Amino acid sequence: MSQSIPVLQAVLVDLLNLGLLGKQAHWNVQGPAFRPVHLQLDELVEQLISWQDEVAERITALGGHPDGRAATITGSQVVDLAAGPLRDSAVIAGFADRLTALSSSISGQFGAVEDDLPSQDVLIGIVAGLDKAAWFFRAQLA
Repeated sequence: MSQSIPVLQAVLVDLLNLGLLGKQAHWNVQGPAFRPVHLQLDELVEQLISWQDEVAERITALGGHPDGRAATITGSQVVDLAAGPLRDSAVIAGFADRLTALSSSISGQFGAVEDDLPSQDVLIGIVAGLDKAAWFFRAQLA
């Protein structure tokens, strides 16, 4: 079994959790920037689903079995959201922080997959996308 599989599985768990949090915020965001943040979260979730598939398919290609069950996702390192209504400004800042933290976490795993360049390439692409998404959220805080 490839040594990349546990790294990819951890990334998958974090991407799944962040996607769920994106929908949670999408449903509960309130404030003057409701509409653009509501739509931006949908775009983010759509991108996260694409990355989830890419990572899960890479795990399968390496002979592993991706695990996206709810019980597995509880092991995510992504910071949780509060329940109930969420202020638009808090959602913007919170997702900028979550995206940046996940990008940093994944970047820290590049060395663990250095002997598996296709997996490293998948992770590099995700990091670039996370950085761009974080920038889109941060730009609203200026």
